[in-house]
Amino acid sequence: MDQSRQVFTVDLLERYASKGRGVITCMAAGNDVILLGTSKGWLIRHDFGAGGSSDFDLSSGRPGDQSIHRVFVDPGGSHCIATVVGGGGAETFYMHAKWSKPRVLGRLKGLIVNAVAWNRQLITEASTKEVVIGTDNGQLFEMAVDEKDKREKYIKFLYELKELPEAFMALQMETATLSNGTRYYVMAVTPTRLYSFTGIGLLEQRRAMHFAWLSGAGIYHGGLNFGAQHSYINGDENFVENKALLDYSKLSDGVDAVKPSSMAVSEFHFLLLIGNKVKVVNRISEQIIEELQFDQTSESVSSGVIGLCSDATAGLFYAYDQNSIFQVSVNDEGRDMWKVYLDMKEYAAALANCRDPLQRDQVYLVQADAAFTFRDFPRAASFYAKINYILSFEEVTLKFISVGEQDALRTFLLRKLDNLAKDDKCQITMISTWATELYLDKINRLLLEEDNALEKHSSEYQSINQEFCAFLGDCKDVLDEATTMKLLESYGRVEELVYFASLKEQYEIVIHHYIQQGETKKALEVLQKPAVPIDLQYKFAPDLIVLDAYETVESWMTTKNLNPRKLIPAMMRYSSEPHAKNETHEVIKYLEFCVHNLHNEDPGVHNLLLSLYAKQVGFVLRILTGGNVLKHEDDDALLRFLQCKFGKGRENGPDFFYDPKYALRLCLKEKRMRACVHIYSMMSMHEEAVALALQFTSSQCCKLRASSFERIHKKFKSRLEALQSYLEDEIVEGEKTSKSQVEYDTVDPELAMAEADKVEDDEDLRKKLWLMVAKHVIEQEKGTKRENIRKAIAFLKETDGLLKIEDILPFFPDFALIDDFKEAICSSLEDYNNQIEMLKQEMNDATHGADNIRNDISALAQRYAVIDRDEECGVLAILVFSVCKRKILIVGGDYRMSRGYTSVGQMAPFYVFPCGHAFHVHCLIAHVTCSVNETQAVNILDLQKQLTLLGDGARKDMNGGITEDSITSMTPVDKLRSQLDDAIASECPFCGELMIRQISLPFILSEEALQVNSWEIKPQNNLANWSSLSLPV
Repeated sequence: MDQSRQVFTVDLLERYASKGRGVITCMAAGNDVILLGTSKGWLIRHDFGAGGSSDFDLSSGRPGDQSIHRVFVDPGGSHCIATVVGGGGAETFYMHAKWSKPRVLGRLKGLIVNAVAWNRQLITEASTKEVVIGTDNGQLFEMAVDEKDKREKYIKFLYELKELPEAFMALQMETATLSNGTRYYVMAVTPTRLYSFTGIGLLEQRRAMHFAWLSGAGIYHGGLNFGAQHSYINGDENFVENKALLDYSKLSDGVDAVKPSSMAVSEFHFLLLIGNKVKVVNRISEQIIEELQFDQTSESVSSGVIGLCSDATAGLFYAYDQNSIFQVSVNDEGRDMWKVYLDMKEYAAALANCRDPLQRDQVYLVQADAAFTFRDFPRAASFYAKINYILSFEEVTLKFISVGEQDALRTFLLRKLDNLAKDDKCQITMISTWATELYLDKINRLLLEEDNALEKHSSEYQSINQEFCAFLGDCKDVLDEATTMKLLESYGRVEELVYFASLKEQYEIVIHHYIQQGETKKALEVLQKPAVPIDLQYKFAPDLIVLDAYETVESWMTTKNLNPRKLIPAMMRYSSEPHAKNETHEVIKYLEFCVHNLHNEDPGVHNLLLSLYAKQVGFVLRILTGGNVLKHEDDDALLRFLQCKFGKGRENGPDFFYDPKYALRLCLKEKRMRACVHIYSMMSMHEEAVALALQFTSSQCCKLRASSFERIHKKFKSRLEALQSYLEDEIVEGEKTSKSQVEYDTVDPELAMAEADKVEDDEDLRKKLWLMVAKHVIEQEKGTKRENIRKAIAFLKETDGLLKIEDILPFFPDFALIDDFKEAICSSLEDYNNQIEMLKQEMNDATHGADNIRNDISALAQRYAVIDRDEECGVLAILVFSVCKRKILIVGGDYRMSRGYTSVGQMAPFYVFPCGHAFHVHCLIAHVTCSVNETQAVNILDLQKQLTLLGDGARKDMNGGITEDSITSMTPVDKLRSQLDDAIASECPFCGELMIRQISLPFILSEEALQVNSWEIKPQNNLANWSSLSLPV
């Protein structure tokens, strides 16, 4: 074998490791620390990690020759146990790595320790924790030592072999965590037997996975499964499994079997010391893979290699002879284990030990070829699909095509899809399409089976069909939509085509299919899905409402964001077809839902609902009595709709949303007279409404109805069956009637009266309408003259005095005698007389009021107010900086601002208010101008300017009193002064609304901001530069 590829190699570690202290008798290693025992009782410690060595004499003070029997070291290299045998008996020592002198374990005096089991997980540098010790007389002890105590904490007896006392040769302790605690497992080996011990504890640690024992018959080895539920017949636990025995004859190549003198176990191999060689045997295949030679000195060759030991912590193995130490290194021993397991056909283990994809491909290839050879094609297809490198896709597919295995080929394609990366989009699409065609081919082959085999394949057909649908669902995103639909269509798989279309959200195809099949509910369920475009609702609405109007309308009513205007074509199509008399008009139901529940304001929707109301026959009764038909139309629904104000409460919006002109034309066409009267009234066409309401009289209607029902009563018994037969027929509007058929549609005259009463703001129009009604009533009466006059007089009372006898007299015949109207005329004359008396009283009251006004005007000339001579101008009281500084009665000053006003001597003109406040004219003008808005201020200043210009030539003395002549003959100056008085002196500026309005004004106006800022005190930054001034006190 190539040295660079060897798994195990041997190197000389220390040539003269015993340092002349005798020959090496035993050895132990742990954590790069090697302890040697010599024939002269010396313990030599080599620390290759720290780079030093030390030796200790354990025979000191003992008589005779002393030799170290066995030495043990823990996995961490800190704790050591050694047994010395000699003439004075056996004695066991414990030594810590930090100690300079070993300590004797007195409790073990006289006992030869052959084996030690360390608690590898809990042991620390300071304490050994629990340690199990086996002796040559078949006894087991437990002990613990703490480094700080310098002595053992305890040593207690555990077990003794009594049936077959033998020496314990090796011990190993492991643990397993169970539900009731931690269980300890101890394996003990004697020359002839293997013992196992278990016990419950509270520890948790890593465990060994394998064991091996050099027994007399061979190497007994197996796996360790701690905590397994295997047990012996007697109830003891059995944690050993997969046991095997390696016969020594396999190690000698035909020569007599030789038992190895020592053994070490790695993860996958046994290292067996046979003579001066180490044979490496694979634990799985039991084949020798390598032989290791040692570089010994001439004097050591004769004695040979003594034994092997392992350092589990460092992962190294050691061999030793009398003087030297050899190191056995491991170089990735598991790199070829996949081949070993593959040769043994343990494929799962081989895959677990593969290091790269090529190795895994080889394992899959062997599995696939084996399955293909045994004609297990589906299993072979699964393995072939996992191969990515060593076998091409085309080679595999050709293998299955050559043997005609379409099912296996489909399985291979499906498994290949699972193993492909998402980035291989092109390859995924091609394989998915191929698999689709293979599915379709399989389904067709099952359908073409013979009739006698149809039952046998029915379950298979259903299974493959379900599998195909699941495949379409999984691959909907990678399959090409057009290609897949063409495949499904070419194979005639309509259901799968619809299913795939729904997966690809091609809802139009799905809905069209359901409509063709007459499955309205399924089509509506598809339309209800959130992902379906709302436009499909409008597209398929005409077909759906014809198939099932009830379900379609119910679906519309539960669908949000549906525009009823776009459904009008479908609703008109439904409304144009005949319906059974007892069938609910679904379109009317939906439109009522839109109008009342959804508050729809679309005029088209309202117009359609109105047209359906107008065309709908509420009640038809056809009695086959000589061919006569009595038809009465129920206008209640139509009238309720027309009267309902759907837009009421909206700002700047109409009360209704239908077109009144269209509604009027439609109702006239359908002879819905009551509705026409309402529409005329709504359009403020009251004359037309009253005229239409008066076309037929109620008396004629009653006569016609009475005669018709009388004929019905006479032949009711003989026509009962005919009547029942009719009630089961459908209503057909527009039916042509024969000449003998009579149709009547009448309107009560009370409706005309109600329409006339609706006019309230136009008395003339209201009177005109009542005259129309009166004329109709008088002309329609057919009784005696006196009786007609009596009814006419009674009609006048219904008008609440709006019409008089003289208003209706022209409607009577010219030859009517005045005597017949005597009472009415007298009553009318009395009313006129009362009105004349009332007018006289009103004139007297007006004359008396005029006299009072004249007296008040005369009294105004004598009205006066007392002003104190120290009374100041009122403006001065509120303006600190007022220009006016004078008293009201001070003589002198500039009065140019007061021209046009009456002055008393040399005093300035002023105003005095009843409250006692007095103001100079110019001060009051200035104050009011500042307090009113800009428009009023400009008007006041303009009046003052005009008054000033005209005042010089028109001033006159008013102290002579106010006379009636002066009032009636006002000059332009007086008119201007009167206007200015109204503008500034209509009320006291301190006591009227002007002062109240000023409360809400800010203290500082916006135009005074600059003046406020000028008073702001700004801090000075250069106060230090100011010179201080001394102020005299």
